[in-house]
Amino acid sequence: MMNKKITMQLDALTCPSCLTKIETAVKHTAGVGDVKVLFNAAKVKAEFDDQQVSAEDLSTVVSKLGYEVQGVKVKEL
Repeated sequence: MMNKKITMQLDALTCPSCLTKIETAVKHTAGVGDVKVLFNAAKVKAEFDDQQVSAEDLSTVVSKLGYEVQGVKVKEL
């Protein structure tokens, strides 16, 4: 059951393939539900189960792809 929503502010997204790369990696992380990458705003939004994955883990997934996460907000669903 997804119980939290994360919003990650990225440094920048330079191309549409960046969007697909990030969305796919986050979506394939255990405990993640709906994922949306907002290209123009350079934000990643995802619903997740904090029993399976942490906000820090999700930030790390994006960082390992080579994108700088500049801010993270987490809300209860």
